[in-house]
Amino acid sequence: MSEPAPATATQSVRVEVIGLKKSFDGRQVLKGISFTVERGEIFVIMGPSGSGKSVLLKHIIGLETPDEGEILIEGEAIKNPEVLAKYRMALVFQSGALLNSLSVGENVGLYLSEHRLKKPHEIDRIVTEKLDFLGLKGVKDRSPGELSGGMKKRVAIARALVIEPQLILYDEPTSELDPLTTITIGEEILNLKRRIQVTSLVVSHDRDLAFGVANRIAMMHEGQIIAIGTPEEVRRNTDPRVQRFLTADFNPDRIREPEEHL
Repeated sequence: MSEPAPATATQSVRVEVIGLKKSFDGRQVLKGISFTVERGEIFVIMGPSGSGKSVLLKHIIGLETPDEGEILIEGEAIKNPEVLAKYRMALVFQSGALLNSLSVGENVGLYLSEHRLKKPHEIDRIVTEKLDFLGLKGVKDRSPGELSGGMKKRVAIARALVIEPQLILYDEPTSELDPLTTITIGEEILNLKRRIQVTSLVVSHDRDLAFGVANRIAMMHEGQIIAIGTPEEVRRNTDPRVQRFLTADFNPDRIREPEEHL
């Protein structure tokens, strides 16, 4: 089989995670994780809290160093700082991580202004363009504190877009959002794939989001990937750990009434 053609400066990128292991204080958190994310794909890493999803994400963005294994972007190991600098990656934080001391527009353009990558009038144009792209016209001069949770998430996505990313990583993008706003964020993730073909890696325990946006899903459990495939393939997986996560539901009928003492 021939090797994939290399990505150009404007294309999405291919990500490979190979045999990743990580321990903290003697406790193994990642136990030999391996998978590949293809260019332009929406790849969702799903699983319960404490399964190692966020630790894995920190490795991919370069915030953690593995004990064993490696991460490749377009076949190049990210342990080389030059590789991280070569490809444009953006992280959408779980909390949004907006600075209340700055306006929405200043938050979105912060990376460009701090690194003096563009002139002020160019930054203003880019910020307006990205906010409009995400349906946030007219909020540039507002404070983040004035925005709803869903709007803050979209501002965080707009901030990620200013660098024209080839890879976007989302950390629990629908946490603390109501069901209707969750749908909106899912639609934005899909729109970005359709309009700019960015590679997207989404970490989430939200089953509806995962099955709604993913091209493929990896299910994590206790630091291991126990299932990987298309949404339909994961639904059909017979591993009881997978089915327990997928079918978990609150059923008040299962709660036993306390017995009365005579």
